[in-house]
Amino acid sequence: MNLTQRRRIAYLVSKYPDFSHTFILREVLALRQRGLEIEVASINDAPPLEKLTQVEREEAARTFYVKRSGVEGVLRAAWWMLSQEPAGLLRGLAYAFKLGHEDPFRTARCLFYYLEALLLAKWMHERSITHLHVHFATPAATVGLILTHVVPVTFSMTVHGPDEFYDVSTYFLAEKIEAAKFIVCISYFAQSQLMKLTPGRNWNKFDIARLGVDTFQFSPRLFRASPAPFQILCVGRLVSAKGQRILIKAVDLLLKAGHNLQLQLVGDGPDRVDLETLVTLRGLSGAVSFAGTVNQENIKTFYQNAGAFAIASFAEGIPVVLMEAMAMEIPCVATRITGIPELIEDGVDGLLVAPSDIKGMAAAIERLIGSPELRESLGKAGRQRVQREYELATSADRLSSVFASRLERPE
Repeated sequence: MNLTQRRRIAYLVSKYPDFSHTFILREVLALRQRGLEIEVASINDAPPLEKLTQVEREEAARTFYVKRSGVEGVLRAAWWMLSQEPAGLLRGLAYAFKLGHEDPFRTARCLFYYLEALLLAKWMHERSITHLHVHFATPAATVGLILTHVVPVTFSMTVHGPDEFYDVSTYFLAEKIEAAKFIVCISYFAQSQLMKLTPGRNWNKFDIARLGVDTFQFSPRLFRASPAPFQILCVGRLVSAKGQRILIKAVDLLLKAGHNLQLQLVGDGPDRVDLETLVTLRGLSGAVSFAGTVNQENIKTFYQNAGAFAIASFAEGIPVVLMEAMAMEIPCVATRITGIPELIEDGVDGLLVAPSDIKGMAAAIERLIGSPELRESLGKAGRQRVQREYELATSADRLSSVFASRLERPE
């Protein structure tokens, strides 16, 4: 492998660009600034162009969308494989059946992943790229796993967790660890879960590389000692794992205690109707609002108005939205789960509560409402924490060095 090949990397993402994963776009742009030639493939289409920022539209224009190829594209890719490497065509097919474990539904999914791997193989060959990096160890990484049996390319992934850790078999996590040249973990928690799944001989494949935010872009918002009403902001997909029901019930307790506050939920998802029903049934429509999906050009307005930022998640990696809020000196309340305690030290640069603890969440928010001094000190300490350990430039430097060192090593 020559130097040019080492510096050219294909990224594979389930959906790119995407509102809930803007950190991947930032990462790609930062790595390109550091001399890596990153080409991106996305399994699914991006959101409608009119909802994207200008930067996102430009990125979408240069992205390869796998499913757009359709049946005709699959046939062309299969014919190309048959003429170039027929053994790989059969190897990949046999491996897809092996992953299916004689389960018809699982096998059908793996066969679709195999067809996507053929499309990806042809696209990478046309660009002379021999290394694939995948964000998340979910189905897109399964496409990457099958790809390594189709053509002689290397494969790595960034593991966030925790969804993959809950269903190791469905996500073929053990197989992906074995096949990967190296694995980037966004937290020590993620690394520990991978270590649990694989023999010690594979532990040298793991590298810690944090996600990051640009603290110049996310600069401190104006601090207000006595905002009225006190605005609590929560940004994230509306899904059960994010625990928004807990947050809504905590707000209900605070309102009943006489506090003047509002909760703003930014994001969308399958739980929206259920959450709106809960708000209506509890008579909270005047205090809880749903903003829907918001792109990066508009999200800062919500941060600017926030007195506190809160997430009640049951499952997370390390949320980038927490880093953004902390960078803007917004005091944060989060659940003490997975990698979050690596970002927030309780009582120092934020407040941590037990997951599913409605009263605990309400009590933590009440502490912030009642103490401007605490809000200000936590906000300043939170920004300093992000600047020290989660600055985008530092994170990109670290990840760039991981790629440089790992891709120079022989198999």
